[in-house]
Amino acid sequence: MPSLKYNIIANYIGRAWTSILGLLFIPIYLKFLGIEAYGLVGFYMALSSIIGIFDLGIGGTMNRELARLAAKDGFAGEQRDVVRTLEIIYWGLAVFAGGAVFLLAPCISHSWIKAQNLDSASILKAVQLMGIAIALQFPMSLYQGGLMGLQRQVLVNVILIVTGTLRSLGAILILWLVSPTIEAFLAWQVVASIIGSVAFFVALWLSLPKHRGTARFRGAILVGVWKYAAAISANALVGIVLTQLDKVVLSKMLSLEMFGYYSLAAMVGSAIWMIILPFNNAIFPRFVQLHEAAQTDELRLFFHRASQFLSLVLFPVCALIIFFSREILSLWLHDPTVVRQCHLIVSLLAFGTMLNGIASVPGYSAAAFGWPQLVTYTNLIQAVAIIPLIVGLVGYWRGVGAGLAWVVLNSTYVIFMVPAYFRRYLRGEAGAWYFRDIALPAATAFAICLVSWMLLPEMQSRWANASWLVATGAIALCATGLSLPHIRDLLNRWSGNLGGHASSTFVN
Repeated sequence: MPSLKYNIIANYIGRAWTSILGLLFIPIYLKFLGIEAYGLVGFYMALSSIIGIFDLGIGGTMNRELARLAAKDGFAGEQRDVVRTLEIIYWGLAVFAGGAVFLLAPCISHSWIKAQNLDSASILKAVQLMGIAIALQFPMSLYQGGLMGLQRQVLVNVILIVTGTLRSLGAILILWLVSPTIEAFLAWQVVASIIGSVAFFVALWLSLPKHRGTARFRGAILVGVWKYAAAISANALVGIVLTQLDKVVLSKMLSLEMFGYYSLAAMVGSAIWMIILPFNNAIFPRFVQLHEAAQTDELRLFFHRASQFLSLVLFPVCALIIFFSREILSLWLHDPTVVRQCHLIVSLLAFGTMLNGIASVPGYSAAAFGWPQLVTYTNLIQAVAIIPLIVGLVGYWRGVGAGLAWVVLNSTYVIFMVPAYFRRYLRGEAGAWYFRDIALPAATAFAICLVSWMLLPEMQSRWANASWLVATGAIALCATGLSLPHIRDLLNRWSGNLGGHASSTFVN
């Protein structure tokens, strides 16, 4: 069985690499395209996320089914049939979704997007290219899900690093050497989407166990998985509405320039997902296998260890971004106007995403245990209560209101969803999870960053500011680690045995 340690490390490297590339190149995109055209880039990213509703839970189902079948012997043929069945449906959905965007491009470009400097013909062509890129990129998530289920996560991230580098560097070269326009940028996204989908398609089929028979479409597979897929689809549908509603409303209410500022802030805030998603993607198959094997004691221990390892990385990073958003943006962009427009939104989005991360281990483990409806029910309640709040806050405070709504939205996961989880699974563990795994490390990280923020002196040198932030983050990380029992145990084993048995505590 592949090592969980290497899967987690690979997921972090892959996610970090692509996210850092995206963040580093934003100033270059702004230089070539301008803030208004960058608003279209933000619209493209939001539209790509919204089109995710057409996934219909198939990607998550592929992950779980291949992880479940991989734990058994003699199911090579069924694994290949699962992939063939689901990929045929998925490609059909990809063509439908991308075609819908392409056909609706005139309506979107003329009636929705409010541009001041870009001409309508450029916007129309840009939206059409978005539809093509979305259709070609869409199947990547299906093949990634399959490889994750097979625990080929190192391979997934090698491909992500290569294709992500190609996508980002290629876009810069196109803007520099060919044409500094949004149309050229999106045309390259089409090319990069083709390369990415083909790479993942080949990787998944080569990773499946060999079987004499030819993989075929089987309707019986759909009968067996449709309930799980429907629940995952409902989660995705409501989740996408909740997470993308702010961008949809703002793209209609704001000028393209102001939407560009919000998109930039959202891009910075979304960097926190590179902490949450790689970790949960790595542990999901392990939760499935422990649940299938009914290893209750090991499951309880793994749950707390997973929560504490996520807290170790999540809280110091989030606290640093929340308190020092102005300083981070100043060091990165060197543009006082952008910093003034974005820094408070960045802090709010970071705090809301952190709350989502806190509840992610219970949420992912519930889905692994076969109860994805937990997230579905929570999201449905949110949709009724929170959507009017989002619309109201965005209408009153615009970008800042959207950030506040994001905080309120994600707080409900911790307040309502997590207690429901502990009433059904791991009973008696809620108190230890809230206090030991979450509250104590969060208080430690935030206290250190708060004190550092209050003591921050006026410094003219960017290097001095950067050094202060790095030192604050390092101290917060070390103190947070020392507040966590499993991290202390790991450090004790490392120091006592030179690391010889340290990996046995969690990551094997």
